[in-house]
Amino acid sequence: MKCPFCNFIDTQVKDSRPSEDADSIKRRRCCQNCGARFVTIERREIPEIKVVKRSGAKKPFDAQKVLQSLRIATRKRPVSNELLEKIVSHILKKIEKSGETEISSTFIGQLIMNELAKIDQVAYVRYASVYQYFNAVDDFSEFIQRITKQNEKKQ
Repeated sequence: MKCPFCNFIDTQVKDSRPSEDADSIKRRRCCQNCGARFVTIERREIPEIKVVKRSGAKKPFDAQKVLQSLRIATRKRPVSNELLEKIVSHILKKIEKSGETEISSTFIGQLIMNELAKIDQVAYVRYASVYQYFNAVDDFSEFIQRITKQNEKKQ
């Protein structure tokens, strides 16, 4: 690793530790030439993931879009931003585990709905109303009846 201060090529690693989410490694380094200390962060490189929209268009996966849709669904609900960020991280890991470089928007939407169903039923219904194109009040009532039946079966 090249020193950012004197551009000397040989630097020594003094300490390494994983990040909190274990997705990166933080290394403290010392330059052999000028003695400067600095920190580097190593992350694994993942292939770019493309989202295949319903129209067939392909767009790069954007975790911020997922986070924004979660924030909209959970607006004015007792759900912390930290939890939403963990959900986005969990969804990204599931996508990466699939090994696919092209993921359908339908699959991502279903992952989001599954996570929302676990944390907040109101946010789940809000998200479903947009994701599944509810057009009338009947769509809401049918959906709510369906999830109520599913909840009763689980108990």
